[in-house]
Amino acid sequence: MHRFLASVLVTNLLVVTAAGAAPPQVERAPPPSPAATSPTPTKLSAADQKRVAAIQQYQHDLVNVVALRADPDYLLGAAILAKPFQNQTPGLDFGALIERAATATGAGPAVEWARLGECKTKADCPNAEAFKYLKKNAADNAAVWLVELDVAAQNKDEKAERAALKKAADAPVYDDYYGKALAGVAKAAAVLPPLADTTDGAHDGQPDNQDGVRVLVAINATQTHIRPDLRPVIELCARDAVAKDKSVRQACLKLANTLQWGSSPVARAVGLHIQGDLKPADKAQDDEASRNLAWQVHQYSGLLQRALTDSSLASQWLTTARTGGTELSLILATLRDNNIPVDAPAGAAPAGSTGN
Repeated sequence: MHRFLASVLVTNLLVVTAAGAAPPQVERAPPPSPAATSPTPTKLSAADQKRVAAIQQYQHDLVNVVALRADPDYLLGAAILAKPFQNQTPGLDFGALIERAATATGAGPAVEWARLGECKTKADCPNAEAFKYLKKNAADNAAVWLVELDVAAQNKDEKAERAALKKAADAPVYDDYYGKALAGVAKAAAVLPPLADTTDGAHDGQPDNQDGVRVLVAINATQTHIRPDLRPVIELCARDAVAKDKSVRQACLKLANTLQWGSSPVARAVGLHIQGDLKPADKAQDDEASRNLAWQVHQYSGLLQRALTDSSLASQWLTTARTGGTELSLILATLRDNNIPVDAPAGAAPAGSTGN
């Protein structure tokens, strides 16, 4: 797969190094309980295996029912939910459902973004039709041009990299459409209630209520969401790399600001890193913002884990997720809804710390 398909799993840390310096590491959401993930590990008890199978069947049933809808959000959700399943009934696989979502009335860039990874071979990526649509209809989104930058970096085309960087810097927003994808899945999960066998015998933090199961399914289904690989832009915008070219430095600083206020915590972390690297005078302020970001994601991760066994918290999170905001706005809203400050308290571990 091309580097632009470096989607970040929910359990991973952002670990990227450029010119000998690593940007702040931002934790992702916590791993779901082992007995609720697929495929089924051999160490699971018979009861756990039965519950895993029931959750998988629930996800399969969601696809079958939601596929009857004509709404692009629901069809996007159904397509994402269908991804893990092999030998789907014709018309109920990811390719067919995402095609229907793309042609549905009211479909937007988020659907075409999901199609970027619909590739038969490495040479076909990103999907040419979807990428052409995005460059025409979402040209104001820096994420689109960072995909182009990633492809140029993969092809070792420095001229194309710089051209893509300029376009990304000129774009006023950064959105990897994760929030829209999650909204589609969360909406789809509301169509059917999970049956009792999805929670029977749940233990050790495994989802023990209907909305907890919905949260688990939504997080698992979106964990392979396509995101630009931000390593090439970090390398291109490293202090030494821009030292002899003021225009590239200016583009990098402009893009860094956009990334800071973009859709994802990873983009914000990278934006703060680039700005701190190129403007040492602002480094203390950027480090503080990075520390707050790490705190926010850490607290949010804990809330997501709790939501598996707290039906009220799970319901609250699903309601917010269905609004279709960005990943970062979802994090901040969830913290505020649960009276957790968005600024790290004094003494909190700095960004990038691996301590507990």
